[in-house]
Amino acid sequence: QVQVVESGGGLVQAGGSLRLSCVVSGSTFSTNVIGWYRQGPGLQRELVATISTSGDIDYAASVKGRFTISREKGKNTVYLQMNSLKPEDTAVYYCNLRYLIFDYWGQGTQVTVSS
Repeated sequence: QVQVVESGGGLVQAGGSLRLSCVVSGSTFSTNVIGWYRQGPGLQRELVATISTSGDIDYAASVKGRFTISREKGKNTVYLQMNSLKPEDTAVYYCNLRYLIFDYWGQGTQVTVSS
């Protein structure tokens, strides 16, 4: 059974940094895409960044240049380094494993950026 577990959220002042971690266990998919999504108060869930097993990376325009997604080689462990955080980055951040038509989500980790 695939399990997705996020960690690393918290409260930080504007301009600060946080590093989120996502560990996926139980996956036998040799190729996949792992991504970070977020859902702010009253908003829809949106893409933040994704990284494939081949290293292809995609970022939302709102985080490009501030956030960096990375992946441990050969593992389903992904990190999201978030720098220059803004109050509008406040959201629950979710990790997602996607393989073909299958989606697996974690329970999310709260990130709060104070002004």
